[in-house]
Amino acid sequence: MKKTAFYYHNYDTKYGEITIVSNGKAIVKIGRDIKILPTYTKQKDALTDDMAKQLNEYFRGLRDKFDISFNYVGTEFQIKVWTALYNIPYGETRTYKQIAEFIGSPKAYRAVGMACNKNPLWIVIPCHRVVGSSGSLTGYAGGLDMKEKLLELEKVDS
Repeated sequence: MKKTAFYYHNYDTKYGEITIVSNGKAIVKIGRDIKILPTYTKQKDALTDDMAKQLNEYFRGLRDKFDISFNYVGTEFQIKVWTALYNIPYGETRTYKQIAEFIGSPKAYRAVGMACNKNPLWIVIPCHRVVGSSGSLTGYAGGLDMKEKLLELEKVDS
C-alpha cells in the first residue's frame, strides 16, 4: 500500500506567515505554528500555491469563498462543528451556543469551542466567525488580534 505524501510550504501574507499542507490531492492543514511531522516534505505544489493565492485574495477583500479541494480528519463531533462553521456566511458571526444548538448538542458549547481550537483549516473553516454569547471575541488559534483583523476585514462589528 502506497503511503500518502504530504507537502508543506510557508507563505508570507498580509497577516504574517501561514503554513499550508497538501497531500497532493487536497489541502489538509492551514495555519500558523503547524506541527511539521517528519513525514512532511518542505515543497510547494500546485495546491499549496493555489491556496496561498486564494488566501491573499481573501486578505485583500477580493474573495469571500475558497475554491479548492480540502480533506480533514476529526471526530464525528468535530466534523459536525467544522461543517457548521464552514456554512457561516461571510460577514456574519454565530455564538458557540448557536453552533451547539445547530448541530443538535445544545449543552455542548464548550466542546464546540474545543472543536474550533482543533480546526485544521484556519480561515477556510471560519472559526474566527464564532464569538461569545455576549458578542465578545473569545479564543482563536490564530490569536485574538488575528480574529479581530479577520472580522474587521469581513466588516463584522465586534
